[in-house]
Amino acid sequence: MKPVVVLVGRPNVGKSTLFNRLTRSRAALVADVPGLTRDRQYGDGRIGDRPYFVVDTGGIVASLASAKEQGDVSSHVAVQVRAALAEADAVILLVDTREGIHPVDRELATDLRRHGKPVWVAVNKSEGYDPSTAVAEFHVFGLGEPMAISATHGDGVEELMQRVLGSLPISEETEPEEGVPRIAVIGKPNVGKSTLVNALLGEERVVVSDAPGTTRDSIRVPLERAGRRYILIDTAGVRRRSKIDELLEKFSVLKTLQAIDEANVAILVIDASAGISEQDASLSGYALEAGRAMVVAINKWDAVADSERAWIKREFERKLPFLEFARVHYISARDGAGVGGLFASVDEAYASAFRTMTTPKLNRVLQDAVTATPPPLARGRRARPKYAHQGGKNPPRVVIHGNQVASLSKSYRRYLANTFRKAFQLVGTQVWIDCRQEKNPYEDKKAGGRAGRRHSPRKRS
Repeated sequence: MKPVVVLVGRPNVGKSTLFNRLTRSRAALVADVPGLTRDRQYGDGRIGDRPYFVVDTGGIVASLASAKEQGDVSSHVAVQVRAALAEADAVILLVDTREGIHPVDRELATDLRRHGKPVWVAVNKSEGYDPSTAVAEFHVFGLGEPMAISATHGDGVEELMQRVLGSLPISEETEPEEGVPRIAVIGKPNVGKSTLVNALLGEERVVVSDAPGTTRDSIRVPLERAGRRYILIDTAGVRRRSKIDELLEKFSVLKTLQAIDEANVAILVIDASAGISEQDASLSGYALEAGRAMVVAINKWDAVADSERAWIKREFERKLPFLEFARVHYISARDGAGVGGLFASVDEAYASAFRTMTTPKLNRVLQDAVTATPPPLARGRRARPKYAHQGGKNPPRVVIHGNQVASLSKSYRRYLANTFRKAFQLVGTQVWIDCRQEKNPYEDKKAGGRAGRRHSPRKRS
């Protein structure tokens, strides 16, 4: 097992900046606003030949020991930090050299000593300072030799991690298994995404709140179920562009779209009590443009009267007809009703997205489809698809060759995609159609002949 290194500290001391540097990514949101990170964010880091997990946590505004469960976000953050510390092999306490020692820093140092985990004090924002001067006052914590670093510029970061990892036993690195589905849970704010993730996990791994927009970052959580591994990605809710006013919410939208791009399968969560909205259509449309396999979870089904359920199903078919290939589940994430069935649909969609389609069968299906419904005329000429082969996976991509195939209409390409999907029993995934038009072998000769006639001199009599 790779060691787990947890970053803790007050808000805005640079934990997320250090996380991004250690993981060589932009996985954590970074902005000059206190309290940005709320949930645990996991990432992979490596120093030399030593791999490790690094965990970013929310900013603590009071002692962990004195935090009470009052339902507000601050207490939730404290719960998340305590959970991260329970998983930690080593802890890095980040402090700000420019602000000096804060009372919360002292309380955190006391809390960390009680946990009994190896703790390293990283004095951040030390660029421009003499290292010994920057760390001098932080010896009072009694947590060993503080280290001056700059998470923004990278100064001292590698040396810090060498010391941290040098204090931990060396473990053998295990290569990540192939075929592990990455599942993005997407949807509008407050539709129950985090509640669904917690129901799938069986624990409160991500913050859940009744306030819209509680999740501001995309949280990746590994999960094993029935002997199979998954990676769940809980994402920030996406609102209409006209309602995106705060800088942080703009970042959250970007993180959600990036999570969709990184996923294999997206679970679209829809609030049954709110009906099907334009935001649901636009968000699912983006997932389709990214080529993601899809599963639909219509949540809060228990809150809908029996007389309204048929209407909601009709509205889904009317407003989201392009999701006809996706399995639809009617669930209650809060109670766990219907949640277990999502995994079967995710497995089915993932397998379909990576299905191998043999060339002989593709060509038989193509010829049968063209015979049953010939392509419509375009500019007085009819396209003639000749043969096909598979051009990619996730989603399955079919490349069609022939004369005038570039002129095939979108509706006819949808017809072909649906035909291939049914023939290969693909569920939960799209089929993308690429058309490669064959070049007319006489085109150059015709052009050359016309040019020759046009420029040939007249014979004198």
